[in-house]
Amino acid sequence: MKSVYDVQQLLKKYGTIIYVGDRLADLELMEDELKELFQAQLVDVKDYQMALLILRHEAQIEREKREKE
Repeated sequence: MKSVYDVQQLLKKYGTIIYVGDRLADLELMEDELKELFQAQLVDVKDYQMALLILRHEAQIEREKREKE
């Protein structure tokens, strides 16, 4: 898993498609959904950690981008 797209594909495998039109909101909703899947023991620890790292990194980039505007 290397990108947000990969995380989206993981979520899609469990029937979750997230798109609200706001990138930051999308990333936060994906993180919430990922946590629920992990708590339900549907996602293994390695995938969970990597996906969480990717989502949080992308969210930080989006926040920094918004601060500059």
